[in-house]
Amino acid sequence: MMPELVSSPTVILLCAVFGYLLGSVPFGILVARVMNLGDLRQIGSGNIGATNVLRTGNKKAAALTLLLDGLKGAVAVLLARAIAGEDAAQIAALAAFIGHCFPVWLGFKGGKGVATFFGVALALSWPVGLLAAATWLIMAFALRYSSAAALTAALLTPVFAWFTGNGHIVMLMIVLVALIFWRHHENISRLIAGTESKIGKK
Repeated sequence: MMPELVSSPTVILLCAVFGYLLGSVPFGILVARVMNLGDLRQIGSGNIGATNVLRTGNKKAAALTLLLDGLKGAVAVLLARAIAGEDAAQIAALAAFIGHCFPVWLGFKGGKGVATFFGVALALSWPVGLLAAATWLIMAFALRYSSAAALTAALLTPVFAWFTGNGHIVMLMIVLVALIFWRHHENISRLIAGTESKIGKK
């Protein structure tokens, strides 16, 4: 009975719902509130992610937000995989990412999904996640633009998946990359115009 229950569409759907609800938890806003940094939506870009938290000048808050936003994606994937297998893990990954970008608690106005993207990538395949994270670090150090670093890392992630023998997640990565580029369309315009804020700028 248990294998049949685990593989049922109902369980996979529940994994997707759980992934979305977990992904939609706005940790950036919660961290900023607990640390008395103000309403994150009224600071900097108004984004709820770690980069905007960093604009408050509180590096610890930004690091904590980054960690929590990544963990919620990873937890959604790992729990779904343990309960219902790899297909459920990928569905939960997509659901968690969508939850972060379009959280029900904030009127579907959320973040851009970069930390959650790294979290799900690490949980789906740690070599892919590590390569993506390393790419972000290198590009961020070289360019000082978080958005450019994120876009470069995301764009290369399907390539990393393919060359590390994780072809089964390539399509999911392509979908997530498309969503990340869509969520960053304003950043892309500012990068082209030379008006994008650099890392650490308040």
